Amino acid sequence: MNILNHFLRKIPIWLVYFVGLTPPLWLLYQGFTGGLGVEPIKALEHELGELGLQALILGLAVTPLRRFAGLNLMRFRRAIGVLTFYYIACHLLVWLVLDVQILAQIWADILKRPYITIGMVGFVLLAPLAVTSNNWSVRKLGARWRKLHKLVYPAAVLGAVHFVMLVKGWQVEPLIYLGVILGLLALRLTPRRTLARA
Repeated sequence: MNILNHFLRKIPIWLVYFVGLTPPLWLLYQGFTGGLGVEPIKALEHELGELGLQALILGLAVTPLRRFAGLNLMRFRRAIGVLTFYYIACHLLVWLVLDVQILAQIWADILKRPYITIGMVGFVLLAPLAVTSNNWSVRKLGARWRKLHKLVYPAAVLGAVHFVMLVKGWQVEPLIYLGVILGLLALRLTPRRTLARA
């Protein structure tokens, strides 16, 4: 694990951002060129939303991976968080601009469809985290910065619940996402002394 951590320390942060920025662009290209099937907008929406959930899970896994596996991804955590917001914002933009398009209908859907309401609340919780993911905010907010960034916990749960409610019937994949997120939160919220005895 020390060898892997040594290798990870050599990876520049800009490369993580560069690689992380490309999946939505690739998916958009596939949508325009017929690579996303007969309903490219719905497929694009789904793929971006799932990408956002996967990035959320990776961000939540950083601390448990360090505690239990010795894998240190801490220097990438901010980049993971910013990219998570980027993916979810792209997911939202596809729904707003390419799918619904009508402003009155957008507002009606947010109010009347619980899965959309829950998804929007999760996005709103993530927004201040993205805005404050910089050194200036860390210095300015001090101890409050850590408290603010704990909003990622309910946001992640809401994102998974949004996925569960979105699909028709009880499908396994959304439930796996929800279970993994709840499991990671349970690991993070377990007192350190209890973890040390386990």
